[in-house]
Amino acid sequence: MGKVIYSVASSLDGYNTDTQGNFSWAVPDETVVAALTADLASVSTYLYGRRMYETMAIWETDPAAATWSPESAHFADTWKRAEKIVFSSTLEQTWTERTRLEHAFTAEAVARAKSEAPGDLTIEGPTLAKSALLLGVVDVVELLLCPVTVGGGTAVLPEGLALNLRLVRQRRFDNGMVQITYDIVRP
Repeated sequence: MGKVIYSVASSLDGYNTDTQGNFSWAVPDETVVAALTADLASVSTYLYGRRMYETMAIWETDPAAATWSPESAHFADTWKRAEKIVFSSTLEQTWTERTRLEHAFTAEAVARAKSEAPGDLTIEGPTLAKSALLLGVVDVVELLLCPVTVGGGTAVLPEGLALNLRLVRQRRFDNGMVQITYDIVRP
């Protein structure tokens, strides 16, 4: 059974977006996109909330996205091949292939997704990840630290969450970004 990986870009002060909802400071360069896409080789299923799904659907709905660069094209192909599960109580339908809608995010829904997935699952976005972390269904926390502080916004980790972590990988990029990957250690 695959792992549930929370993968997120983070400012050094722990935010995924700033106070205006902007995350342009987290846009990776080609080297980082290539590395992140390679990491997705083991991922068969993406778990999304509504907002993250709406953001990521561009990789299938806007053909121009794949023309931004060779690495963008590779990522778009990787994204399209994966299964997507969107957890939303307000969304009525999805508009990308290989995508299904679940109206409630529960530990049972994640367990079902894990049992169906031939590989790892990833949660990208702090809103859904907050619920997943608090439910105890996340196995790996992977942060892409960006060389910026934003002073506030959407926190990468929920307040009050206590986790024991074991560092399994660290990777530096020439643009100043650092990727750190931790397994969650459970008693």
